Amino acid sequence: MRDAFLNSLIKLAEIDKDVVLLTADLGFGVFEEFEKLYPGQYFNVGVAEQNMTGVAVGLSLEGKKVITYSIGNFPILRCLEQIRNDACYHDANITIVGSGGGFSYGALGMSHHATEDIAILRSLPDIKVVAPSSAWEAGEATKQLIQDGGVSYLRLDKTSFLDDIPNSNFEIGKSRIHKEGADITLITTGGILSDVMAAYYQLEMMGIDSRVLGVHTIKPIDKVEILNAATQTGGIITIEEHNLDAGLGSAVAEVCMDAEVFPKKFSRIALNNVYSSLVGSQQYLKSRYKMDSQHIIKAVILALNK
Repeated sequence: MRDAFLNSLIKLAEIDKDVVLLTADLGFGVFEEFEKLYPGQYFNVGVAEQNMTGVAVGLSLEGKKVITYSIGNFPILRCLEQIRNDACYHDANITIVGSGGGFSYGALGMSHHATEDIAILRSLPDIKVVAPSSAWEAGEATKQLIQDGGVSYLRLDKTSFLDDIPNSNFEIGKSRIHKEGADITLITTGGILSDVMAAYYQLEMMGIDSRVLGVHTIKPIDKVEILNAATQTGGIITIEEHNLDAGLGSAVAEVCMDAEVFPKKFSRIALNNVYSSLVGSQQYLKSRYKMDSQHIIKAVILALNK
């Protein structure tokens, strides 16, 4: 995803000199090409994420289209006050890029686990929250968020759904139906779509007809397709590499309750309100915290047999 983000960014910077990239002493081995091509549009502000966000707001108010970049939680939690008070309140034109959603940096411990970011940022007014599931979606999201303007959060994942089929229907605020089905809908966001699709194919062999709905935009969320899932299929299960509270599952439940539409079945697969005390690969942690394909299959069977 990171490479797709960078490729889109380079193309935008080539045609628009107002595109500016700020990084907090990260991106070595990644941004050298961008810095070489556009030295006046690239600034390494050092390990100072709060200052980076303040600088970004200042540049934005002078007409620049600014991207701030760091890994995991660092461009979000460490500078939340600046995002809220400076960026969102003033409707600055800033795209905040967090590279390493969920357990992407699982081996580095809980300080690097981005498992509350969606919940925190979607609570802020005037921000878009986007978590692509594939490299293609990451590239498309980069272009649209920068061109649309305003404050946005782009959550990049180390895991990527490799079999995504590029098409013309990517749109911020709209979801994508990856597979049609009627028995149950699996609603997911981010790179964990790869686990969801693995579960889908195994469920298909078991005779279970699942719809797979990829919600790359958590805010503003696609209410139409969520309500379609609630009324057209036998239930909803949400899957996210994120904490249980206030993430995708909560957003889906809010849509249904606000519309007074009640799915026949509803359950959530997520990190169950804990900080991970374990370290290891992203896939290892997803397995240990019961959000990999095998646990998705078990959750579907349990829901359908209730």
